[in-house]
Amino acid sequence: MDLELRLEVVILPVTDVDEAKAFYERAGFVTDTDHRAGEHFRVVQCTPPGSACSVTFGTGIPQGAPGSVQGLHLVTPDLPSAREALVGRGVEVSEPFHFGPEGQAPGLDPGRADYGSFASFTDPDGNGWLLQEVKVGVPGR
Repeated sequence: MDLELRLEVVILPVTDVDEAKAFYERAGFVTDTDHRAGEHFRVVQCTPPGSACSVTFGTGIPQGAPGSVQGLHLVTPDLPSAREALVGRGVEVSEPFHFGPEGQAPGLDPGRADYGSFASFTDPDGNGWLLQEVKVGVPGR
């Protein structure tokens, strides 16, 4: 039997669960669950549109320092459109950038190569996200 592994949940450390939930809903994530068990336990799970992996945050669950998760990638086939949609929802997103011979450079990758164009944003606690352009139908995706 071949090994099959799917990443389905990433736990995000947050300071204020309600503020985080409102941010992710504003960013277009779907709230799958918001469960409370008493005063000291709450788990919220939100999923980006089209994703099989969700983020979870809450109280009474193991987590690191708020803002300590960095480099989460949201892959999109059209970075400018995804960026525009997030900005339209009130999310502060960086201008697009790519990496060239001199390092990080402004603008989309000149050839619009898969995995070559990015934009970034953070949630209210500073957890860091990257939008990354990868066109639909890329082998292995």
